[in-house]
Amino acid sequence: MNIKITGTGSYIPTIVKKNENFYQNTFINLNGSTISHPNEVIIEKFKAITGIEERRYSETNLNASDLAFLAAEKAIENAKINKEDLDYIIVAHNYGDVNHDSKQSDTVPSLASRVKNLLQINNPKCVGYDILFGCPGWIEGVIQGNAFIKAGIAKKCLVIGTETLSRMTDPHDRDSMIYSDGSGAVIIESTQENGGIINHETATFALNESQYIYFGETYNKDISEDCRYIKMHGRKIYEFALTNVPLAMKTCLDNSGFNIKDVKKILIHQANEKMDEAIVKRFYKLYEENVPDGIMPMTIGKLGNSSVATVPTLYDQILKGNLENQEINKGDVIIFASVGAGMNINAIVYKQ
Repeated sequence: MNIKITGTGSYIPTIVKKNENFYQNTFINLNGSTISHPNEVIIEKFKAITGIEERRYSETNLNASDLAFLAAEKAIENAKINKEDLDYIIVAHNYGDVNHDSKQSDTVPSLASRVKNLLQINNPKCVGYDILFGCPGWIEGVIQGNAFIKAGIAKKCLVIGTETLSRMTDPHDRDSMIYSDGSGAVIIESTQENGGIINHETATFALNESQYIYFGETYNKDISEDCRYIKMHGRKIYEFALTNVPLAMKTCLDNSGFNIKDVKKILIHQANEKMDEAIVKRFYKLYEENVPDGIMPMTIGKLGNSSVATVPTLYDQILKGNLENQEINKGDVIIFASVGAGMNINAIVYKQ
């Protein structure tokens, strides 16, 4: 028995926010002082580091659970399965449903229950639950679904990553330009086909690292609202990721039985273009190899960082032929990898 992804789907919101849409923002430092550079300079430096030119924001009438439902519908259709046969619906997110023009997170009932309701699944033995694992949440959901199937307590699982990060950002924080919205979903199930999930690796670093990404107040000291926004210590995250993610990927690959030369694609969480490039370069350096051309497809330039949705969306876009000069063929060995709040790291070696 092998456990494979048999269907994929994604929902990319239609509202495009370009870098120039931030020209009127007042950007402020952590200490409350106004950044002295003109916004055009700030944003040009931002683009050079992150690679982001534009990002997608959710339509005002849609929340994270709605995006998840739309992606899930496509994955179910793509897998050609009966939705009533699903044993688990696992939804990875960070902030639940946040209504447009609100900063209040709503997680009761769970997003998984909301998705099941929207899908109109009658079967009570289809169990839905949410997973909070930072940006690596979708990969961890796949790892959990894999474990359920290997244990014989499930045959088919729907795993979704969904987020509306744009509704949790401080407009006075430069990092607000990183975040975006979206959703990606997959069906995983047991199959007689070759390949599937070969090996996986997960780690949590929470001694000095747990607060690298956190909920904090606006940088604007003139605002006294009792409200929290997504915040991060970017330099610490960069250094942490560059040290630890390549090692996790190497452990995962080494224990899979495959060689570094077998790897055709690395689908890594799209957080920061320069950081991702550095991670993959460091990973190949561990094998004393150069990074092959085209090994790491990127969507962050146009879609931004949608957290748990970046990897499944990227995977779906490649399989559907929507990413220029990128393809994944049957038998290809690929690596899924992510790093995020917690601080959590994970990776999967997967044979298509």
